[in-house]
Amino acid sequence: MSLIQRIAHAVRRRAIPSAGALVAPLREDAWRLYPADGLTPQRLLNILRNADDGDLEEQMALYEQMEEKDAHLFSVAQTRRLAVTGLPWRIVPASSVDPLRFPDADAAARTSDYCAEALAALDDFDAVLAHLSLAVGRNIAVAELIWQAGPRGVRLAQIAPIPFLRLRIGRRGELRILTAEAPHEGIETPPDKFIIHQPHGPGRAARGGLLRVTAMAFLAKHYAMKDWLIFMEVFGMPVRIARYAPNATPDEKRELLNMLRRLGTDAAGIFSKSVDLEIKQTRVPGDVAPYESICHFFNREISKAWLGQTLTTDTARSLVTARSAADVHDRVRRDIRDADLRAEARTLRRDLLAP
Repeated sequence: MSLIQRIAHAVRRRAIPSAGALVAPLREDAWRLYPADGLTPQRLLNILRNADDGDLEEQMALYEQMEEKDAHLFSVAQTRRLAVTGLPWRIVPASSVDPLRFPDADAAARTSDYCAEALAALDDFDAVLAHLSLAVGRNIAVAELIWQAGPRGVRLAQIAPIPFLRLRIGRRGELRILTAEAPHEGIETPPDKFIIHQPHGPGRAARGGLLRVTAMAFLAKHYAMKDWLIFMEVFGMPVRIARYAPNATPDEKRELLNMLRRLGTDAAGIFSKSVDLEIKQTRVPGDVAPYESICHFFNREISKAWLGQTLTTDTARSLVTARSAADVHDRVRRDIRDADLRAEARTLRRDLLAP
């Protein structure tokens, strides 16, 4: 190898990443925020605006609660993620994908074998892939590459997912991670040290995630569900009426009222023969269908945002839909899955295999 070739090779070589972990576990990682409890439109707007200003903490906590509180949202989100993480994976030589860029097939084969061996030695790589798939909803997921120095150089020892509440956005739009040494501003991400997955584009991490897209639908749906439950509580129980004698004392009236209240929950009570007890079955005024309809409407909006269609989640509608439409919707799902696969594979090639 000539001197010029050695210099060019040295320039092209990547810097050796630092060994050990930069982001150590903290006691605060076990703490939780509950921004979805009592959520209002104004509160939601403030959370999203704070995230745009770089403080992602409440937005990430809200995303976690949204999936916990909404079974339909959790179902479609899990369907989208499992479509990727449920598939088998393998590492192929770069020369078989792009022979013009990587003409040395032997070197490419040795490199792919080394990478496959390194990843096979990791016990929790599937958990890392599952963590990265959460970026579909949050637009970002980060994992730290923990390197270990040895006699043969630096090797990959572990991949540690970074808690979402540790993520911040700096003033220049750069990603920062909170550590014990920098608990407020956070540190910038050094090269070859972190896997940073942003499937919806390299813009600001606060925007673009599907959970942000469906946040308003989540809020409106739960307002409707709350009103529906209140309506059923008021009009779903019979009215209990007891008529007391004109000479009844205040204590007797109070005791009679308490017995009526217990009758609604215990379905048992003791009354004097002189008490005129009447139970009237309530008649629901109007139609309760609007509550159910609006919940179904927002479920369909959530399904369209996550799966690109509603046919695979709305059984009642799918029974009357043509087979051709079902085939089109299924192709839409496959297109979305393939796009997610390409995005995550691109991230892994850049941030994991290249180092």
